[in-house]
Amino acid sequence: MEARHGPTIVVKIGTSSLTDESGQVVDGSIAKLCAEVAAVRAEGARVVVVTSAAIAAGLPELGMGHARPTDAVTLQAVSAVGQIRLVQRYQHHFAEHGLVAGQVLLAPLDFSVRSQYLHARATLARLLELGVVPVVNENDAIADDEIRFGDNDRLAALVAHLVDAELLVLLTDTDGVLTADPRVDSEASLIEEIVEFDAQLESAAGGSGTPRGSGGMSSKLVAAKIASWTGVRSVIASASRPDVIGAAWRGDAGVGTQVRARDAKLSAWRLWIAFAISSAGIVSVDAGARAALERGGTSLLSAGVTGTSGTFGPGDAVEIADADGTVFAKGLVRVAAANAADWAGKRSADLPAGVAAVVVHADDLVLLP
Repeated sequence: MEARHGPTIVVKIGTSSLTDESGQVVDGSIAKLCAEVAAVRAEGARVVVVTSAAIAAGLPELGMGHARPTDAVTLQAVSAVGQIRLVQRYQHHFAEHGLVAGQVLLAPLDFSVRSQYLHARATLARLLELGVVPVVNENDAIADDEIRFGDNDRLAALVAHLVDAELLVLLTDTDGVLTADPRVDSEASLIEEIVEFDAQLESAAGGSGTPRGSGGMSSKLVAAKIASWTGVRSVIASASRPDVIGAAWRGDAGVGTQVRARDAKLSAWRLWIAFAISSAGIVSVDAGARAALERGGTSLLSAGVTGTSGTFGPGDAVEIADADGTVFAKGLVRVAAANAADWAGKRSADLPAGVAAVVVHADDLVLLP
């Protein structure tokens, strides 16, 4: 029988929250997560789980102990073995609550290529309609090292947009976002709500919290920002807290750090440009170009460019900075770095025959906060 259509929650849990100090996957952590998912499902919510730990699950299966290999090909092979083991545990524990799990492996191209995006969206939507709990991970076994999410926090935020989620829960090893790194500041306290992001907040987040995890608090803030920009509320909270998913869904005070959703939403394409792909360089512009771009609906033309840095080609993502070096936009360039630099400041009439003046088209540009 198909599940009732209720609010959709995306829950992400990382390697460090699923493993012990030796790197071994803790079955009880998966059992706890599945039980809490079952509880909110019983209250009418639909849930997508984004999980890490495929490599951690694969190492003991291959007799490699817990020492993480350093070469990419071995890591991909280990993840292929571990992914099966990991999904088996989810399948087992969800079955104890009468739920069916379904594996979904995604890659960045599933979000940037329109046809792939629509296929992924339709598949996840149908799984939810059928009452299945999708268990999502990056397709590590075949991921191109040059084109990948890098951490599952970012993937979870993109999935939240893909399934029109109301809530993104990012489970971690701390109570939420703290005012400072608790490892160096014993007086660090919980930030219960984030309304706007700033450099000071992101600086306090630091890097990866444990050697076993690929993300850390900084990547969770990026994910929460992505979700916020698509109208999705986020909660960053401790995976070990009892009933953490239910508390996050209800909006209980003190459950973790709650991040408000913005009223203005980004389209999937601009979301991808802003947050899902890395910048290959910077295009600097004059004050007039910045003002025109910020008014909206305007492409960046060579006349407004003052210089470039980095090596990029047509189709690459670049940051757009003003005369002070402040990055205020990001977009996909239509010219190579050398040409953009050579044609900087030139109007259409001054460009070589057949050369378009557009450096970044309005359709491929997004303003950043």
